Amino acid sequence: MVATFKIAVLGAQGVGKSAIVRQFLYNEFSEVCVPTTARRVYLPAVVMNGHVHDLQIMDFPPISAFPVNTLQVGEWADVCCRGLRSVHAYILVYDICCFDSFEYIKTIRQQILETRVIGTSETPIIIVGNKRDLQRGRVIPRWNVSNLVKKTWKCGYIECSAKYNWHILLLFSELLKSVGCARCKHVHTTIRFQGALRRNRCTIM
Repeated sequence: MVATFKIAVLGAQGVGKSAIVRQFLYNEFSEVCVPTTARRVYLPAVVMNGHVHDLQIMDFPPISAFPVNTLQVGEWADVCCRGLRSVHAYILVYDICCFDSFEYIKTIRQQILETRVIGTSETPIIIVGNKRDLQRGRVIPRWNVSNLVKKTWKCGYIECSAKYNWHILLLFSELLKSVGCARCKHVHTTIRFQGALRRNRCTIM
């Protein structure tokens, strides 16, 4: 049976979230930064450990606030936010060289927790520090961020470089494992996700 996982990618302008998605899907990177002004939806299929999973990756433009509900005054009032509250996992991207971009995802994460009351604890959130190739310009020590995200926020944390395709596959592998652990109650399903990561068997179709 093919399972479909909905993933939302959020972040401030210029952090490289679209570059991460395109590197994952097409193995390409452009030095030209084109701001995301509308929601972009990608529908790839991923094979992990011999099992096919359909993904719906939604790349959202920067939002001023996470929608408080699904009514006309919330998610569906702004076309850019449609589908944001019903995803199975969130990828929150910040630029390790930009403090404001970290504050942005910090605020969005808190709003997700406050507004997605039902099922929030089962909705994985992974914090991603992009532009690792520019780490000499890092504004917050990696250990400080990792400690905050993992121990206090109880979220996953990965640093990557969309430019050099470093840890991009690992990011989505970890995300699928998190979604599998949260949504699949049968222990053997979780083991299959973990086994796929150990053997690095993740393929894009």
